[in-house]
Amino acid sequence: MGTITSPRFIVDHNVGKLARWLRMMGYDTRLFSGDNDSHMVALAREEKRVILTRDTQIMKRRVVTSGRVAAIFIESDEPERQIRQVITALDLDPQYRPFSLCLECNHPLEARSKAEVAELVPPYVFRTQSQYMACPRCHRIYWRGTHWRAMTEKLKSFTKEATED
Repeated sequence: MGTITSPRFIVDHNVGKLARWLRMMGYDTRLFSGDNDSHMVALAREEKRVILTRDTQIMKRRVVTSGRVAAIFIESDEPERQIRQVITALDLDPQYRPFSLCLECNHPLEARSKAEVAELVPPYVFRTQSQYMACPRCHRIYWRGTHWRAMTEKLKSFTKEATED
């Protein structure tokens, strides 16, 4: 498919974990949880999003086969193989804009001061962390704890794999 600059995605519920990975990397990713394939394809076309799915019927639709809507058939059931496939197929940068979008709702995150999150995070986190991001839509708070470090290492491993190919 070649490189697409800053692609936007719509992820079928059958590969839902891809949404979190792509959001983690900073790519605008809508998770489609409905059952109406026509609605998902229409959204993809309207919002100029790449469809990611394991549904062979979507791949057979004329709007997809003609190229009017870009779609990638995800081959594996395993989430890490899925994200590697997407990174390779679209030449994505795993370090595009890491941790800039809410992993849950896809909304851009905003920096928050320590004082602003004092009552919103566990006491240990408040004592040990100084940088916070928050989602203004769903109000989740993010900080650079052990989970963040593990995800950062995973993104780095995707970058290394991409340069080794």
